Amino acid sequence: MNNTLPTSNVARLQRNLSLWHIIIIGLAYIQPMTLLDTFGQVSDASIGHVPLSYVFALLAVLLTSVSYGHMIRAYPSSGSAYTYTQKAINPSMGFMVGWSSWLDYLLSPLVNIILAVLYLEALFPSVNHWVWVISLTALMTIVNLFGSKIVAYFNSWIVFVQLAIIILFTFMTFQQLEAGRNADGMIDATNAYQLWSLTPFWSEMTDIGKVIGGATILCFSFTGFDALSSLAEETKDVKRTLPRAMFLTSLFAGIIFIISTYFMQLYFPGDALGYFGDAVAEGTQPDILKIVGGAVFQGWVLGFAIVTVMASGISAHAGVSRLMYVMGRDGVISKRIFGQIHPTLRTPVNNILIAGAIALTAGFINLDTVVDLISFGALTAFSFVNISVIFHYALRNRLVKSGGDVFNYIIVPILGFISVFLMWLEVDETSLKVGLFWAAIGFIWLGIKTRGFKQPVPQYKEDV
Repeated sequence: MNNTLPTSNVARLQRNLSLWHIIIIGLAYIQPMTLLDTFGQVSDASIGHVPLSYVFALLAVLLTSVSYGHMIRAYPSSGSAYTYTQKAINPSMGFMVGWSSWLDYLLSPLVNIILAVLYLEALFPSVNHWVWVISLTALMTIVNLFGSKIVAYFNSWIVFVQLAIIILFTFMTFQQLEAGRNADGMIDATNAYQLWSLTPFWSEMTDIGKVIGGATILCFSFTGFDALSSLAEETKDVKRTLPRAMFLTSLFAGIIFIISTYFMQLYFPGDALGYFGDAVAEGTQPDILKIVGGAVFQGWVLGFAIVTVMASGISAHAGVSRLMYVMGRDGVISKRIFGQIHPTLRTPVNNILIAGAIALTAGFINLDTVVDLISFGALTAFSFVNISVIFHYALRNRLVKSGGDVFNYIIVPILGFISVFLMWLEVDETSLKVGLFWAAIGFIWLGIKTRGFKQPVPQYKEDV
């Protein structure tokens, strides 16, 4: 069977994204203000050590981002972990990684819809939530139809305002701590959570397993950096630009998260459930804003937060539509539906519309569940990208010829894999079962597609 597609008259994605465009898309996807929504959940999971959980998550992400960079240089095409595993290890394994990652990508836009609706309901409680779900999904879909560069332009000013709000919020928290106040009242001389205390990073309550459990939840906060690899076919000088953009995006976001949550943890030193109640599972941003800044500050920031989560949702929507395009182009899912680029808009219109339809299910799903399932897909992708580096550079192509090569292509990906594996040990049990069930469906579909694994997995071959 010849799986090669003609390329001369096929519409392609346009290479029009620079380093700045990609970093902006990545930061908008990550959405720095998410740290306010996940703070309560991670504080509860890590027993009051959110900054330390962020440190561990950032370490794993930075190591893995280096592996992504190596694989982008080897295979500068869209498809992310799916493509890298397919080419470096095995096409069947690549399909399974892509299928599992698909769960992460499909659900990411839902998180943003859920959060936006949560904020809107806090401001306009009398409006039926389906009005918001439908309206926001429509906006997200329409912006994506007109290309990823428009997404970057739409997001650029939003990212700057997000960062300004985080700086202002952190300064307000710092001021109260400096004045000797936290969420419990006045801080006395014996309080372990005084300003400049190391307690948020290490204390007698530190439990490394709990901290890593918190880091597992925080994988959700960093999913934007790996989604950037799906923009490979729309990036100028991709082998140089995209690896730098992924590393810088994750590093910049991680520094913001660690500094901000350090002061937040000092301000909220006790049991998260005592401060936020049920909001720990639903998103703590509204409560945190009101406690620290008051009702007026809460109202203004929530109004803008609605825009920020939509910016993140637009970027997430772009990522999943590109992954579906690559899998459709390969023929592992319907080529006629998923593997097409619109000749005029130069975007995968079918996939954008399908992702929009799936986003409508945000009206039914709980935020906690979605975040945990996204972590399953993200950890799968992170694990196999690190493994792919070793297979491609060390085992398949024998490119390890110096100490530097050993460090780059063996030691770094092994460290990246170990850090991700430790987070696998703390994955929520229900999410693990659902993720494995999703993977089982993919395995059955792969068996059907390959006629009982007797035929090769379809792959796209492009003339260079």
